[in-house]
Amino acid sequence: MKITIPDFCLVLLIGSSGSGKSTFARKHFKPTEVISSDACRGLVDDDENSLEATSDAFALVHFLAETRLKRRKLTVIDATNVRLEDRAKLVAIAKRFHALSVAIVLNPGEDICHERNRARPDRQFGPNVIRNQTASLRRNLRKLDKEGFRYVHELRSVEAIDAVDITRTRLWTDARHLTGPFDIIGDVHGCADELELLLIKLGYLVSWYDDVSVGRRCHVIPPTGRRAAFVGDLVDRGPRSPDVLRIVMSLVAAGDAIAVPGNHDVKFERWLNGRNVKLSHGLIETAAQIEQESPAFKRDVRAFLDKLVSHLWLDGGKLAIAHAGIRAEMIGRSSGAVREFCLYGETTGETDDFGLPVRHNWAADYRGETTIVYGHTTVLEPEWLNRTLCIDTGCCFGGKLTALRWPERDLVSVPAARVYREPTRPLGAQYPGAVTTLSAQQANDDLLDLSLVLGKRIISTAAGRTFTIDAAHSAAALEVMARYAVNPKWLIHLPPTMSPPATSRRAGLLEHPDEAFDYFRSEGVAEVVVEEKHMGSRALLIVCRDEGVALKRFGVAKGETGAIFTRTGRPFYTDQTTADGLLAHIRGAMDEAGFWARHNTGWALLDAEIMPWSAKAQSLIQEQYAATGAAAAAGLGHAVEALTLAAARDPAAAPLLDLMCARQTRVARYQDAYRRYCWPVHALADYRIAPFHLLATEAALHLDKDHLWHMQELARVASAGAPILMATTHHLVDLADAASVTRAIEWWTELTAKGGEGMVVKPRAFVTRGPKGLVQPAVKCRGPEYLRLIYGPDYDAPGNLERLRSRGLGKKRSLAIREFLLGEEALVRFMAREPLRRVHEAVFGVLALESDPVDPRL
Repeated sequence: MKITIPDFCLVLLIGSSGSGKSTFARKHFKPTEVISSDACRGLVDDDENSLEATSDAFALVHFLAETRLKRRKLTVIDATNVRLEDRAKLVAIAKRFHALSVAIVLNPGEDICHERNRARPDRQFGPNVIRNQTASLRRNLRKLDKEGFRYVHELRSVEAIDAVDITRTRLWTDARHLTGPFDIIGDVHGCADELELLLIKLGYLVSWYDDVSVGRRCHVIPPTGRRAAFVGDLVDRGPRSPDVLRIVMSLVAAGDAIAVPGNHDVKFERWLNGRNVKLSHGLIETAAQIEQESPAFKRDVRAFLDKLVSHLWLDGGKLAIAHAGIRAEMIGRSSGAVREFCLYGETTGETDDFGLPVRHNWAADYRGETTIVYGHTTVLEPEWLNRTLCIDTGCCFGGKLTALRWPERDLVSVPAARVYREPTRPLGAQYPGAVTTLSAQQANDDLLDLSLVLGKRIISTAAGRTFTIDAAHSAAALEVMARYAVNPKWLIHLPPTMSPPATSRRAGLLEHPDEAFDYFRSEGVAEVVVEEKHMGSRALLIVCRDEGVALKRFGVAKGETGAIFTRTGRPFYTDQTTADGLLAHIRGAMDEAGFWARHNTGWALLDAEIMPWSAKAQSLIQEQYAATGAAAAAGLGHAVEALTLAAARDPAAAPLLDLMCARQTRVARYQDAYRRYCWPVHALADYRIAPFHLLATEAALHLDKDHLWHMQELARVASAGAPILMATTHHLVDLADAASVTRAIEWWTELTAKGGEGMVVKPRAFVTRGPKGLVQPAVKCRGPEYLRLIYGPDYDAPGNLERLRSRGLGKKRSLAIREFLLGEEALVRFMAREPLRRVHEAVFGVLALESDPVDPRL
């Protein structure tokens, strides 16, 4: 005997003690799928036969069943289950998690059960137990299908039990094996003219012919590899509902389309089947049209509509289509409640000014990973909201018919030829109080949910890496975001930290290009770009062409046209006037350079260095560097004077005088080092901005471009915005060419000898992978005088340098890789127009990692 069960369901094994349920469960199911009441008794009382532990044991059974069903796992209950009240509790659990219930009754006969229990020393209870269990089973056996079980299978002999073959099959809603690409088409409502035009626009070939047996037929050829998908409401209101059905049925029959039912389709099917249905909301027109068709066509339509399931879960779980939408916990499941929601959505119980039910905006609360595409609720324009998209753009009401191309996410539409039905509610008025200045997603993003960023977080990235953020680090990130950060709507990215190279092997040096080049060679990198490292403060700049772009793309409705913020998300300037002035200057340079048209964008995200260093770090310079330099210079000056007099009287003081003179020289060099990066700022013209990454524009995320491209693009803007904007000096280095490497080292030596900070070494490709995984995106190589600021005036004194050579870089390099991937993930999500909470998850991750203690001098 073959038994077929859904691969997700609740299976109840029903039978008296000794009927063979446990043996059956071991034979046909994985150990992890089976929840045994006896095993649960053992877990709670160390005795699988303890009757007094029954209540607690079944509480555990129910808890485990709930947990597995919540996670969409097939679950088998190995218990007698002969009592109606016991089964009812389990069936209720299955319904709560939208799982089908399957009953498998093992009924080999009362004598067999007695015989087996007599052979088991742990089951020496009286024969009345088996007799009562068998009687209870017999009384309810014929009523099992009335208890909520979708399938009931009875095995009436030992031979039948032993011969069973159980096969699992996907639920009808589970079409994850269909991977597309798809052309998902919104509510057609009988508008066959527009459907033909839309299909042709999508690349389908549509032709008509007459068939002697069924009459008018349609033949549709899709573009190679593509499949159409319909979200329901094929009929009613439009003039050609039968032809819409012909088109869709032809595609589905050929395997070139999939479809789910709409509420109008279900009502139409009920009318076709002779049910008492009120001919309203356009059904009267469809009924009149279908009456002109042949009986054979009507039979085909009934058969087609009868096979449609509530929703379809597609593309490996990435996509689902449903007529009115679907909640996350319903996806890929099957129940009356799921079908009801998919057909009608959810109403609030209220009616609007037009007498129509007010629908609950379920999409605003959706937090699932699967993208939902649906219809039912007419909108003027499709808008993404929390990974959901409504594509019913009211064709029958004079709007348009819209399709979403998946996975491209491109929208394609054709306008309605005319108004076929005047809408009761004006188009686009589906939700009372809807915000018109912001998109649906932007309005939804105005309220940030702290629970989504607090506590221990596990962040998965498109790069395939998963990162765990500790609760303590999440709290530190929230502290920064809540108290110091810029408007959260600008926070779409934070850049990573940067690691230095391994300690130099050269005498008197802590860092040298040799080690940076050696690192990239070891990772299989052939070419690197070396860029001048400006001594300033790193900043991210979002520049919008105008306020309209800031509102449309970022949802910022306060008249702002961009933002300048630090690598920890804080406003770079406390004075907004300065920030606005610099943004205006950069915007003007972009205008002059033809940037907007060249990149087909209205905004840009730049990674840059802003100088002078003193403009951002004035208090740091005064309280740390200048104070240290002044105190050391004063103290050493007096010491040198005193030792000079002492050495004149006693030559034994000369070595100590030499030591103090050397320290005095190093302090002077220390003071010179930080003074080079400080100058007074009285006006905008005193600032210098050196952009080095063009990270993103509206049309593209530019991480796929190499660093030479970034330098060239930004040099155009810098040229138009000089002198405030500066192009970054850079060179391409062939690591296999000794002369090329020597020239780069000479350039670094010359640069640092003049007081420059040093250089940054990057693989030519923005994202580079080596034999061990992702290669460091950049390695900074600082000059000896700049390192004096970092490690102190005497860092290169005898003995000190040797101690510094033992510095460990492993944690810093790991941090740089993790922050780079999380920063990239934030941008990927933003460019995909995911909810801001999803973007912030990655941004919070970068901030949280920054709170992990790492030597700040590295």
